[in-house]
Amino acid sequence: MRRVLVLVFGVLLVAAACQTTDAETGSPPSTNDAFALPSGFDLQGHRGARGLKPENTLPSFETALDLGVDTLELDLHYSSDDEVVVWHDAQVQPAKCSVAEDAPVDVPDPDDPSTPSSALEIRSLTIDQLAWYRCDRNPEETRFPRQDASPTPIAGAAYGIIPLIELIAFVEDYASDPGKTERQRANASGVAFNVETKRDVGDPETIGDGFNGVDVGPFEMRLLEIIETTGIGDRTTIQSFDSRSLVAIRAVDPDIPLAFLTVGDLVDLSAYARAGGTIWSPASAQVTPNRVIEAHDAGLAVIPWTVNTIEEANRVITLGVDGLITDVPDLFVIGS
Repeated sequence: MRRVLVLVFGVLLVAAACQTTDAETGSPPSTNDAFALPSGFDLQGHRGARGLKPENTLPSFETALDLGVDTLELDLHYSSDDEVVVWHDAQVQPAKCSVAEDAPVDVPDPDDPSTPSSALEIRSLTIDQLAWYRCDRNPEETRFPRQDASPTPIAGAAYGIIPLIELIAFVEDYASDPGKTERQRANASGVAFNVETKRDVGDPETIGDGFNGVDVGPFEMRLLEIIETTGIGDRTTIQSFDSRSLVAIRAVDPDIPLAFLTVGDLVDLSAYARAGGTIWSPASAQVTPNRVIEAHDAGLAVIPWTVNTIEEANRVITLGVDGLITDVPDLFVIGS
C-alpha cells in the first residue's frame, strides 16, 4: 500500500518537475514551485545547505533548520587533540578557507604557498587552531551560484571549523530562540543528525588515529561518547563510504542506525544488511526500481545523494525511496 501511495504522489509531482533547472546549479524555484514531500519522508540537508551557504558551517546548518529539514547531514574528522570536528576534507583547503589576520603564528595559513599540506591536515591541528579559520569561500561558484556567506540571525558570520559538540549545542539553542517561528523551533528540537565518518579505504591515515580496519578506533569511540553524553542517540545515524568503520561501530553499539554510502553499481545490499546496516545511501543515479525493491526486501531504507532538482526528486520518489539528501533544501520545503 505504501508503494502505491508513493507512486500516486510521484505522478502528482510531474508538473512541478517540469519547472526544474540544471541539476548542478539547483536554481531557485518560486515559492509556489516548492512542494511538500510524502508523509514520513526524510529530507536531509547536505552539509547543512551547501547550495545556499558554505558547507558544514553554523550558518549553513541554521539555513537548513530554517527550511525545516528532517535531518542535518554532515562530515566528521578528528583533531590533533582528539576531538571530533565537523568538516568534509582531510585538510584545510584554500579554496574554502582563509585564516584570521590576528591568528597566532602557530596557525598555518592555507593561502601561503610555503605552507606544507601536512600542516593543514585536520588531524595535525587543535580545536583552538581550527577556530581561527574562516571557511566562507565558494569553490564551486558555477555549481552553486546561490551560495553566499552573509550572516545568519543566530550564527552570524561564524564560518569556522567547529567540534561536533558545538553544533549539537547550537541546535539546542536554535530550538529555544524566540526569533524563530514555533514551527522552526519544534522541528529543531527533534531534528536528526546523519554523521559521516570520513575514513578512506585507500588512505588509512585520513583520520590518523591508528585504525586497523577491524577494531573500533579512537575516532569512532569519541563519536559514540559524544552521541551518548549529548543524548542524541535516538535521532542519530552514522554513515560512511568505508564499511570497515560501520562494521567496527556495530561491534560495540548494536543499536545505532548505520548507513552504507556507495558510488557505482558494485553494491551488495544483503551484505550491508547482514553487517547491521539499516540504510543504503547510493548516488542518486544508481537508484533503479529493482535496486529499491532489493534494498527494501533486505530491510534497508533507501536515501540517495545528492538530489538537487525537483525532476530528480520526483524520479526517485516515484521509485519508492525513503528520503533524499540535497544541497538545496529550499526546493522542497518552505520555512514559516
